[in-house]
Amino acid sequence: MANALQLDQFLCFSVYLAGHSFNQFYRPLLEEIGLTYPQYLAMVSLWSRDDQTVREIGKALSLESNTLTPLLKRLEALALVSRTRDPKDERQVRIRLTDKGRELRKQAEHIPACVVEALGLSQKELDDLHRTMLLVQKRLQESTEKPSPSGV
Repeated sequence: MANALQLDQFLCFSVYLAGHSFNQFYRPLLEEIGLTYPQYLAMVSLWSRDDQTVREIGKALSLESNTLTPLLKRLEALALVSRTRDPKDERQVRIRLTDKGRELRKQAEHIPACVVEALGLSQKELDDLHRTMLLVQKRLQESTEKPSPSGV
């Protein structure tokens, strides 16, 4: 294929650019509530279900604990969450929202609507795009989990 190595033909580059644009779009919205995008995602996870282990949050966000732990420590320093050892299993750290963390949800509730408005897509288009992106993620993950063709 003659155009195989042209940047504007790379799906991965389109996704990369969209991700960069999302980060730029979210920045001022999240600055208003004092969070970075990764912190916002952790808070959304906790707003969906409070009292999770670091491992559960990491799985939901596809983050390793060595990346997630400093992020959660910063949220604790902001008094948005508390981190405590699980009394049933001292190896586990449980993350719980504080009152301040629960109150922050009210300030963040408008953010998803801002994204929908900026995209200007119908609900069906949004649903289709979301489904497609999840499928892309799933297929790529499955592809990286397969043994290499050479057997090495």
